[in-house]
Amino acid sequence: MWRKLRSESESRKKIGRMEVILDKKDAADWAYRGEGAANLVLAYTGSSPAFIGKVLRIQKADRKELESTKSRTALTLHERLVWKDTEDLVSSTNKEVACQLFVQHVISPLLGSKYVDAGVRIPASREFLETIETNVICQRPALRVDAAKVDTHWDSVLLLSDHSLFPSGTPEGEPCICVEIKPKCGFLPISEFIGEGNAIKRSVPRYRMHQSLKLHEGEISAFSDYDPLDLFSGSKDKIHKAIKDLFSSPQNNFRVFLDGSLIFGALGATADSTNFVIQEAFEVALKGVIWGDQGLRTKAFLQLLSETIYTSGVMDRLLKVQELDDIDIEGAIHAYYNIISEPCMVCRDLEEEKVAHRYSSLHSISLDESLKIVKNFLIAATAKDCSLMMSFRLRKEGISESSYNSVSLKSTNQTFDYKVCFIDLDLKPLGKMKEYYEKDKKIVSCYTRMVEAKQEAAKATSLEYNAEFPTWVWRLESIFGTTLIKFIFGEHITEDSLSLQQPPFYLVGKAKTVVSVELLCSRCRQKVMALISRLEGITSIVLDPSKNKVTVIGEADPVRIIRKVRKFRKTATIVSIGPPRVEENKDERKDVVSYPCKRCDVWYVVAEDAYAHYCSIM
Repeated sequence: MWRKLRSESESRKKIGRMEVILDKKDAADWAYRGEGAANLVLAYTGSSPAFIGKVLRIQKADRKELESTKSRTALTLHERLVWKDTEDLVSSTNKEVACQLFVQHVISPLLGSKYVDAGVRIPASREFLETIETNVICQRPALRVDAAKVDTHWDSVLLLSDHSLFPSGTPEGEPCICVEIKPKCGFLPISEFIGEGNAIKRSVPRYRMHQSLKLHEGEISAFSDYDPLDLFSGSKDKIHKAIKDLFSSPQNNFRVFLDGSLIFGALGATADSTNFVIQEAFEVALKGVIWGDQGLRTKAFLQLLSETIYTSGVMDRLLKVQELDDIDIEGAIHAYYNIISEPCMVCRDLEEEKVAHRYSSLHSISLDESLKIVKNFLIAATAKDCSLMMSFRLRKEGISESSYNSVSLKSTNQTFDYKVCFIDLDLKPLGKMKEYYEKDKKIVSCYTRMVEAKQEAAKATSLEYNAEFPTWVWRLESIFGTTLIKFIFGEHITEDSLSLQQPPFYLVGKAKTVVSVELLCSRCRQKVMALISRLEGITSIVLDPSKNKVTVIGEADPVRIIRKVRKFRKTATIVSIGPPRVEENKDERKDVVSYPCKRCDVWYVVAEDAYAHYCSIM
């Protein structure tokens, strides 16, 4: 299967001191593991001892990028200036090699070689890459497929250890459970170069502000409670809160593998929130790893993670590298313009001279100082975007010594060996500095608008209204078309009378809300109902199987309900939203009665037959 080319005495022992080439016939031995924005990850499933426990990182190509405009040179002229102190990096022959050398010579000394795997590049034929593209396309998330494909023009791929396993981890040994976390930025900037209008950045974590933009653009359907400052705090309680919040709303920041197979989270996509079904499945999956009764294993596992992060000190290492960005993008962007010797477009766009004067000091520094600022910013950007892999294996009784660190889980009286590794340590292109600056503005602007909207709504709810005026409130974003939403007002209330202009618009009040959802097919019923059931503030959910319709009553925000339902927009339609109205519970043919579900205390079923008194959600 593997064709030996030549002896390579300098190669790592991990690949048997040989160089190999991957051909078309080898593609069947590599299975899809996941992907990020730039790379696919494949796990080895073959029988070669040299490659068991290894993964490949294969670069992707943006489908929108014209091949004729794509540069394959390693570094630009200005990038060579930035990295001039790292000779091997500057002299690298292509971008892939440059990324590997960046990890080896720049990141590894900062984070510690013990926690970093630079990997080894091995040759791969075009036929191998084309076959991989064909083999994995059905397993990839649709959004990822639409955005990029395997880049078949490179002649090598990156071979890495599979950090979801221990080196000796085999099916016959103790099970290995691994957690992948994207910590994100763990500090608040204090730079003097942050504009007055962006002062919110000094008090609100970047991750939490970014959530508002992702929600606005439809990347997520609900805010996450996760706060990176908790994870980096050094406080055992706050770290545990961060882990619980990640578990509750993993998005693409929290995944769990058991013996290399994903058991929690999403491959290359976003998992917004953890419902009852997912949590129960995860609880069962932990049975062979965490001792304890059903319902207690997940709690113990999250405690194990918290304890390991607290005692290992790995977040302190990462934080020090992130804090190399000490003047924020609002300062670093000016140093960038110094390097490329172009007029600063940021200063040009500033209207007030006193604001422009604030940055004049940055444009008077030496080239070496500018290079240091931008270099540190790019290194920090890598650290803010990396992932942390933490693997655990139960230490067998009678074994007191091990080459790995250990952590004890007191609640189950278990001791685990663990290992930690940072991954996704990509070299950030210098050309992205403008993009970083524009995205920062976009994030802050979106979050600021959201805060202002909440403040306006809060002021509105404090006003006194006529008794006949509806006393319910919510904000509907512009992403919801009027064809999907019909407001139920009193007969004397119209949209014109409420002076509704361009969305977003506001309706004010405090009472309960009724949302009716028409389920256009019976098979989508459970999915939509499960989504709605996770929302807080719902007092009852009435399902009418005869009409294939569900009605939600409670104080939950209708916007969140609509967002949830629209995830299945092909099979569910909002019929109406509005305050509850007193209506007779009748249908054209016969009287129907609302029964409480016999399986749970929330759901109600509209039916007359005893066998139908179940919500079917379980």
